[in-house]
Amino acid sequence: MVFHKGASLLTKLRSRAVQQPGLRNYVRWFQVQTSSEDLHSQLKELIPEQQERLKKLRSEHGKVQLGNITVDMVLGGMRGMTGLLWETSLLDPEEGIRFRGLSIPECQNLLPAAKSGGEPLPEGLLWLLLTGKVPTKEQVDSLSKELRNRATVPDHVYKTIDALPIDAHPMTQFATGVMALQVQSEFQKAYEKGIHKSKYWEPTFEDSLSLIAQLPIVASYVYRRMYKNGQVIPMHDSLDFGGNFAHMLGFDDPAMQELMRLYVTIHSDHEGGNVSAHTGHLVASALSDPYLSFAAALNGLAGPLHGLANQEVLLWIKSVVGECGENVSKEDLKKYVWKTLNSGKVVPGFGHGVLRKTDPRYTCQREFALKHLPEDPLFKLVSNLYEVVPPILLDLGKVKNPWPNVDAHSGVLLNYYGLTEARYYTVLFGVSRAIGICAQLIWDRALGLPLERPKSVTMEWLEKHCKKAA
Repeated sequence: MVFHKGASLLTKLRSRAVQQPGLRNYVRWFQVQTSSEDLHSQLKELIPEQQERLKKLRSEHGKVQLGNITVDMVLGGMRGMTGLLWETSLLDPEEGIRFRGLSIPECQNLLPAAKSGGEPLPEGLLWLLLTGKVPTKEQVDSLSKELRNRATVPDHVYKTIDALPIDAHPMTQFATGVMALQVQSEFQKAYEKGIHKSKYWEPTFEDSLSLIAQLPIVASYVYRRMYKNGQVIPMHDSLDFGGNFAHMLGFDDPAMQELMRLYVTIHSDHEGGNVSAHTGHLVASALSDPYLSFAAALNGLAGPLHGLANQEVLLWIKSVVGECGENVSKEDLKKYVWKTLNSGKVVPGFGHGVLRKTDPRYTCQREFALKHLPEDPLFKLVSNLYEVVPPILLDLGKVKNPWPNVDAHSGVLLNYYGLTEARYYTVLFGVSRAIGICAQLIWDRALGLPLERPKSVTMEWLEKHCKKAA
């Protein structure tokens, strides 16, 4: 079944690639998996081809200009500046994210699920990001089993987390746990023994898969420690990655496990320029191992302008309910939105640094809600916000993208199934983002990408340069 669905979609992708040349390389590499090789063997086969591809790109086109750098870009957080290779996903301002050329709906259609018609398994996306190929259900099940076998956490990690105050922010505890895992890094051991740089990707692969496997255990430990009197739930010996994460948190409702599969999949990767992905890549470019690199990425994710936003959205929605009630009219909702803006705050969950349309990650969560919780009052409120907020933001005249992003919806879904602790939500984001960051890190090592070192300048330099240019 997966093969036939994939073959049909591949035909459509090839047709679209004729009209959109930028997709041709993706479609050339994308294929439906048919062999029974494991993930490591697949990568070992693919890497030489991609190394030659990079070498050819550099030798034939190394001097080709990709655009002009303006003062606005330098002063504006490097927005719009192309300066980073990121193979696993590409973000289009109009279409949204594509994982190895596939949109979120295409991934939902193609990637194996735990049940017929269900949400994609995150392990399938990991396979896709690493190989560019859609795996079979058997390969995904095998990868699930491998991750379960790797999912052991040493006692010292729990002791390190326990040394923190129990009310420390969940992201602080989570990042601390990841740092404590670092002592088992295979990359660090191999580097100290003098491994040849052509082999860097192999211990990086080992570290990355182990880290991905361990994260739900560390994350659920933090949750149970903070909110459930430390009553830890062991991993289930047959559940998949997303289902097991929900289980260890304490949620065995099949619908919640489906939500977790969807959540992890759509939060896994969003090209390389966002704070967490870029931080992970930057730190790894110094040959820091995956544990050190991902811990750094988590500290970026914890910022209010990045991953912490999903926490802020639910808190803001609950403040609307607290002041206006669950059945607030659209007119009163408009007044509350203006009250928020006039107080110097932003409406959380709206706008994006790259996207200029509604985030497709928001759309697929909305579809999940329409299917599973159409009468939930908070979902109805989120739907009304979709109609109310964008016109107001457009009226301000300062916002390039007034549309809802991924954070505008996730908290309401989690809240519905009983995960009500908004401070914890960014940890869920962190577990998810490891899949994309680690997949790209493996390719960074395989392609031999160099130390990242952009040039910085002072305001005085800019003033002199602009005066000379004038």
